[in-house]
Amino acid sequence: MPPRCHLINTSTACDQHPHTPSYFFLLSLSLLDLGCISTTVPKSKANSLWDSRPISYTACAAPIFFLHFFLVAEFYFLTIMSYDRYVAICKPLHYGSLLGSRACVHMAAAAWGAGFLTALLHTANTFSLPLCRGNAVEQFFCEIPQFLKLSRSHSYLREVGLFVIAVCVTFGCFVFIVGSYVQIFRAVLRIPSEQRCHKAFSTCLPHLAMLSLFVSTSAFAYLKPPTISSPPLDLVVSVLYSVVPPAVNPLICSLRNQEL
Repeated sequence: MPPRCHLINTSTACDQHPHTPSYFFLLSLSLLDLGCISTTVPKSKANSLWDSRPISYTACAAPIFFLHFFLVAEFYFLTIMSYDRYVAICKPLHYGSLLGSRACVHMAAAAWGAGFLTALLHTANTFSLPLCRGNAVEQFFCEIPQFLKLSRSHSYLREVGLFVIAVCVTFGCFVFIVGSYVQIFRAVLRIPSEQRCHKAFSTCLPHLAMLSLFVSTSAFAYLKPPTISSPPLDLVVSVLYSVVPPAVNPLICSLRNQEL
């Protein structure tokens, strides 16, 4: 895990100044990034070092659960952070009342809980599918799309149903984020001071960069046509959505925030 992420976690938890909703959500996001990296990278490095590929059924279920738990919770936190930016820029006088300590804890608990429930449903359903095409996963870690390729074609309809529900919820969050930023940009463009306008935009750029990176890589990984699927491409795509965003997010935050 990049040292920057550890620095963000330590500075946010120990420093008395950045105990604001923005830094509270940033700390949670950093913990999720740390979890994503810890779920995939150590095992793949160990397999490469010891030239060991086999993995038990139980040991494969754990990475699937935790990776989806961290990724889903991270997307919900990115959605919450868009609301945080909206309140900070469009309703600054109500920031303390709308994003008080209790509200932040409730939103964070909802994000963690939704991530846990989603990961539990997908993992339990995936490992209830009968395998009929061998047991070799052509990937550097276990993930649901690779398991679906090994199951019977008619057996994973439940997983498809869960995936459709997840897409609908994700689309709803995406609409909420777009709506928030439409209001933000309208408010920023009405600011008469160029310096304040630039400052308002700069506070949104890290979040937009992290959101764009997360959505683009995840969407391509799970929505790409099966016709272009191949083991080398699947490997690259898996690295893009499971390793690159968690590794780059701390860098994005630290470059745009002088306090970190």
